[in-house]
Amino acid sequence: MRISPAPRQRKKWKTHSRRTRRGEREEIAVAKVEPPPTHIFQALQYLRKVCNHPALVLNPDHPLFSEVQGQLKKTGSTLKDIRHATKLQALKQLLHDCGVGLEGEEEGEVAAVGQHRILIFCQFKGILDIIENDLFKVHMPTVTYLRLDGSVPANSRFSIVRKFNVDPSVDVLLLTTHVGGLGLNLTGADTVIFFEHDWNPMKDLQAMDRAHRIGQKKVVNVYRLITRGTLEEKIMRLQKFKINIANTIISQDNSSLRSMNTAELLDLFRLSAGTSTTSGANQTTDSSSTGGVGGRRGRSKEKGMKDVLEGLPNLWDEEQYKSEYDLSSFMNSLSAAK
Repeated sequence: MRISPAPRQRKKWKTHSRRTRRGEREEIAVAKVEPPPTHIFQALQYLRKVCNHPALVLNPDHPLFSEVQGQLKKTGSTLKDIRHATKLQALKQLLHDCGVGLEGEEEGEVAAVGQHRILIFCQFKGILDIIENDLFKVHMPTVTYLRLDGSVPANSRFSIVRKFNVDPSVDVLLLTTHVGGLGLNLTGADTVIFFEHDWNPMKDLQAMDRAHRIGQKKVVNVYRLITRGTLEEKIMRLQKFKINIANTIISQDNSSLRSMNTAELLDLFRLSAGTSTTSGANQTTDSSSTGGVGGRRGRSKEKGMKDVLEGLPNLWDEEQYKSEYDLSSFMNSLSAAK
């Protein structure tokens, strides 16, 4: 689900991205070197928080906190209002569509069909607090939920998982991807919602698999909340790129990779200049072929590597990578779009 940012989010995004680009240009002009990576990562982290909720960045220490509070007071609103975070509004609507948090006649209609049970994954504990306090307790008081994050003692986590799986009265389990994304069996859920997304696609896939465990008898639906025109779209593109690379290198068509040692696997990424590598491969094959079964294994490895190399797409040159994943170009395109 792609969601347009709220006006307050859009303003914070444009202000910070503009300040970040200006700061980078000044650092490069003065020091004539690229800005340190930590500076870039801090800026990216800030922009990710803005996509979720402006309250994650507008704390009392923020230089614009008093000004923003004054503006909101004039409109009769507060920073905790979900109108300033379109993701929360979309989450509320999605939960209602799943039959969770409804009241009155609507609740009776859903009960006849059967409601869903949901896992909500986030990256930060701060957004879990906002979902719990500003959405559930204020706008959806009928929702029953449990929470599992880093603040829960390790010896108490199993009891939370067990209660969610065996107690159908619990509608939602709130989790962080880091704590709830590996090793848990959460077959009590049939719906997974990603409120935030990890740079590493494998972490999200592992979190998704919590509901796809042995014993699951229902169809599991997965939803992603993505803020349109922001860094989150870039993260999803990067996730897709990484998954495509992994699927290209390792698939059912080249299962012989399992029998390769590290040196043979790394050799797939090495460019050969002429016949030196080929002759070396021939020597290896010839020497293996004299060993009967070992010869067949050597030919199998050679065939497997050949299939892998033929299946690889053309690699990008360095300039294509720079233009595709350059942070400054991405921020410039966002400014131009606005």
